[in-house]
Amino acid sequence: MNDSQNRSSNDFFWPSYVDLMTSLFVVMLVLFVYSFKLFKDREHDLKTANGELKAKAEELEQITKIRNSLKRLEGRYFKYDPALERHELLVPVQFKSGRDEIQEAYKPALLQAGRTLRSVLKTIKTEQPVRYLVIVEGMAARYAGNDARNRAEEQLTYQLSYRRALNLLNFWKQNGLDFSQDSGVELIIGGSGFFGTGRYRGAQEGQNKRFLIQVIPKIGRITRQ
Repeated sequence: MNDSQNRSSNDFFWPSYVDLMTSLFVVMLVLFVYSFKLFKDREHDLKTANGELKAKAEELEQITKIRNSLKRLEGRYFKYDPALERHELLVPVQFKSGRDEIQEAYKPALLQAGRTLRSVLKTIKTEQPVRYLVIVEGMAARYAGNDARNRAEEQLTYQLSYRRALNLLNFWKQNGLDFSQDSGVELIIGGSGFFGTGRYRGAQEGQNKRFLIQVIPKIGRITRQ
């Protein structure tokens, strides 16, 4: 009787043991496959992140080289403002009050400044495609003190300063400096009126009747629409 019971227990135990081990094996296999998938996904994410970081590092290196090359602009016609990260045209242009015409006395220097800008942009060599956004900004000077015209003519001075920048662009074009024809250069003109950053203050307010030029390099593939 005892032998029969022992055989029955053994007959029940071993199949159950095999089923248990099989189940554990299946669970371990599923966990292994899942862990392997998580590892591969993580590996892919790390490779992607590493590739992006590498691309950003290369882009930063190129921008640094371009900025160093743009230092060649500094001299007779341009100076760089490190605080505002832009170039200021050194030609002491002075417009008549409320007028946008460029006086003849300033045209030779403005032409040379444009030629210098174009020459520097053309001679910069980079390993990756680069596009330059060149912003020419016209400005206007406020009236002294709390003159009521500062508020009354606020909107008009946006138009006035824009026309000043437009006249500079047209003057360059008339003399063979058409930046729109240069591959990789996009020139934008604007007017900041009585406002804008880096303005002269107080007794130097009159010097705000000037141009600012900002060159922004953009690294990447250049496409033409």
